[in-house]
Amino acid sequence: MRFVIMSGWLRRPRARLDGRWGIRRPAPVILTVLIAALAFSTPREIAISRLLPVAPALAAAMWPVLATVLLGAFCLLVMVGLSFVYTDLGTPYTGAAIVAVTLAAAYASHVRIQREEALFHARTVADAAQTVLLRPLPRQIQGMEIESLYLAAQEQARIGGDFYEVADTPYGVRLLIGDVRGKGLSSVGAASALISCFREAAHDEPDLRGIIHRLETSIGRHSSGYPGQDLPERFATAVIAEIPHDGGRLRLLNCGHPPPIIVHAGRIRVLEPSAASPPLNLADLIGDRYFVDTHAFAAGDQLLLYTDGVTETRDRTGAFFPLPDWLARQSPAAPRELLDRLHHELVRYSGGRLEDDIAALAVRRPDVPAGDAP
Repeated sequence: MRFVIMSGWLRRPRARLDGRWGIRRPAPVILTVLIAALAFSTPREIAISRLLPVAPALAAAMWPVLATVLLGAFCLLVMVGLSFVYTDLGTPYTGAAIVAVTLAAAYASHVRIQREEALFHARTVADAAQTVLLRPLPRQIQGMEIESLYLAAQEQARIGGDFYEVADTPYGVRLLIGDVRGKGLSSVGAASALISCFREAAHDEPDLRGIIHRLETSIGRHSSGYPGQDLPERFATAVIAEIPHDGGRLRLLNCGHPPPIIVHAGRIRVLEPSAASPPLNLADLIGDRYFVDTHAFAAGDQLLLYTDGVTETRDRTGAFFPLPDWLARQSPAAPRELLDRLHHELVRYSGGRLEDDIAALAVRRPDVPAGDAP
């Protein structure tokens, strides 16, 4: 999978990783030494020593409690040393300020660490949920290479409304990719319901229309379980692809989703549906007629399925990302390399400001028959 679920120790609050006292960032120490050096080397009238309380205040933002208190104590000792050089420095007042700021900084550091711990546990739960929702895909099924990409629009996000799944069934390799309208926990719940339904229906239903009908039922039941004013607007776009085991063709059922793309011998084919099928959870409004298209899928061809976050990525001028044109300029690459290129290009194109979640699946049919593939 493209998104990375880091191991627990990598996500521990920084204070737990930075050595015995949690001191990795040297900025407070550098500031303390700088202020002390200036205080000893400048005239008494400048009173640089009054800046010493700033050092423990800065330490509270990045150090644990013990290190913050020790730095405050060091600043107090520096102030006492200065009092032997400048007898009229006003040491009691500055010393009291250092003590007061150090105590406040120690408390602030304690609160910060507690919040980091809470955030760590929340991220652990989110990572576990993400693993269940978008579980790692097998790199090969029936000899076909399969890779996935998931990018969250927000850096701290773990789960979104984009979803995908792959299943090796008696009818062939079946793939699902989709996008639930909206954001937040409601879209995550709908995505989870659709993925769970697909994992069962893909093995049971001989026809793609049967899978779609079950997905339609699943999202309908999920929406009715969470009534609200926006109930008619809860829908999802999706594409189901089927690659039979004997190969040579590809079946697609597109429910209002961006069309997949096939890279064939360096040429690009955008697989627009021959007739429109309704998005999931809108069949009662606009009808439940679903259409399956069949396309050639020759040896060496590569299929790219993606969500609208890819094609709706904008540059600084507001222009959408030209995915077909970009694919046409790419040299032949394995699915993993292709998705890595796409990842870096989307980040570069948007200037690092992704405004929507992004999901993609890349599937390449081997140049040799599946039975001869390693």
